[in-house]
Amino acid sequence: MALLQIAEPGLSTAPHQHRLAVGIDLGTTNSLVATVRSGSATCLPDEFGRSLLPSVVHYSKAGTVVGHNAQAEQSHDPHNTIVSVKRFMGRGLADLPDAGSLPYHFVDAPGMLQLSTRAGAKSPVEVSADILRTLKERAEASLGGELTGAVITVPAYFDDAQRQATKDAARLAGLNVLRLLNEPTAAAIAYGLDNASEGTYVVYDLGGGTFDVSILKLSRGVFEVLATSGDSALGGDDFDHRIYCWMLSEAGLSGLGAHNTRLLLTRAREAKEALTEHTETRITAILSDGESIDLTLDQATFHEITKTLVDKTLLPVRKALRDAKISVDDVKGVVMVGGATRMPQVQKAVGELFGQPPLTNLDPDKVVALGAAMQANVLAGNKGDDDWLLLDVIPLSLGLETMGGLVEKVIPRNSTIPTARAQEFTTFKDGQTAMAIHVLQGERELVADCRSLARFVLHGIPPMVAGAARIRVTFQVDADGLLSVTAREQSSGVEAHIEVKPSYGLSDDEISRMLTESLSHVKEDIEARKLREAIVDAESLLEATRSALASDGDLLDAAERADIDAALAVADAAIKGDSTRAVNDAAAALSRLTDPFAERRMNRNIQRALKGHNISEL
Repeated sequence: MALLQIAEPGLSTAPHQHRLAVGIDLGTTNSLVATVRSGSATCLPDEFGRSLLPSVVHYSKAGTVVGHNAQAEQSHDPHNTIVSVKRFMGRGLADLPDAGSLPYHFVDAPGMLQLSTRAGAKSPVEVSADILRTLKERAEASLGGELTGAVITVPAYFDDAQRQATKDAARLAGLNVLRLLNEPTAAAIAYGLDNASEGTYVVYDLGGGTFDVSILKLSRGVFEVLATSGDSALGGDDFDHRIYCWMLSEAGLSGLGAHNTRLLLTRAREAKEALTEHTETRITAILSDGESIDLTLDQATFHEITKTLVDKTLLPVRKALRDAKISVDDVKGVVMVGGATRMPQVQKAVGELFGQPPLTNLDPDKVVALGAAMQANVLAGNKGDDDWLLLDVIPLSLGLETMGGLVEKVIPRNSTIPTARAQEFTTFKDGQTAMAIHVLQGERELVADCRSLARFVLHGIPPMVAGAARIRVTFQVDADGLLSVTAREQSSGVEAHIEVKPSYGLSDDEISRMLTESLSHVKEDIEARKLREAIVDAESLLEATRSALASDGDLLDAAERADIDAALAVADAAIKGDSTRAVNDAAAALSRLTDPFAERRMNRNIQRALKGHNISEL
């Protein structure tokens, strides 16, 4: 008797078939690809047994070279060797304050910058696609077949533009993206499953170019992200740069060309790595003009020149703890992710903050890729014995503009994704047939203090009196953290839709401003919102009163009309001021004066409606 295998359509694998899915950590300094074999996640090595692929692309006359061979060219041909391209993803040239110190020829293209190379102008998306393509080829050669899909990790603080750029790079590389996964969350998956951990954990992720921190609650197979914070322009590269600046100062150097700059930055990175295991290291280099450098850097000096960078990582940690409403005493463990967390001063600072040594039993370079592989295995339908649920969050609030330049938050930050939320709005003027929808991202109360994501217009609203139309605006954030917005007028069914794909990303300064100013300006934001709301209400009352006077002003005697005109003038003056109380008082006075007038208008309208009809007809 044959046994039947019953499964949801398209979700379960056929008998004895394992779908080939991988997790990819597309890192600033190094990238990795991992998969699940025999129920265990493992990183896939290249033909020389190396798991790490340097995130470096060299464009030569012979073609494109990626990884270790490209890295060997960065000192000889820095203009055509692209390093740390992740920092440029979704960015415009204006977002890079240090562009002048980098050894590249930038092209200020619309939307996203490009880099001029021997192979032509290359966008960060194309450069990242070359890295991803190499990892895809490695995986298919190792697994012996075509990939079903991949989960690709991104920093938690990547915004919509940076996430979309990452997704586009994967598609360009020929990868089917199963999901974009936040890097700290991927690390928690690896630790949670491997160690069967439960409780509240902090994931401290210091990579080559970005820093993320996430607070996660692990309970019975559920991974819930309580809060997230970070700095999208802080990482191991900045520690390299501090050593580089120290070298220039000690050797009395200045005005170096691109070749020498790249050579010394490479030596700086080697020194940083050496000081992880040794108390001091020797730095030697011969510059292109024949001048030589021979310096000794000890751990104490290195810790001193990088102390401000370490302290800078602790600010987002404290912010995330406040957002999650927990203290350091509630944290069961701290997971260290990213090669930069190997630095002793980083581990010491984190240990002192939490009062416990951080967890380092998984390779910090590999833990993100391993977690991504586990998630890919689940999404591909290769479920094992462990069922688990992943609950991620959005980092910044999403909302839209309302009258008076106010922001109405539809999805607050730290909301679990995927999510969809709707809110109803209405028209402001009589006969209004269109509504402009302005989508915003940020924590402040006023439009001017938040970031504009997109604008679109809902046309075809039936003309009605102000406030009668019902426009339902739906925000939907998918599992990748990407947003789509739909506006629908309920009575007619007319609809407009937009997928939010901004042309460039938030700068680090903008991210910091959004999060810190939302706290430091709470009181003034509340007062500003109250004033704007009072003005909007008063303007609506003024417009309605003037419209009523135009149509039924004959119902008033001269004295009554003069009193109402005077109240209108007082309200007009209050609106132009900055006193919420004055606006509310003026609106209240006008409302009291016009109440008898409103009753007379209602009686007149009832009489008009009844004229010529008998009781039976009604």
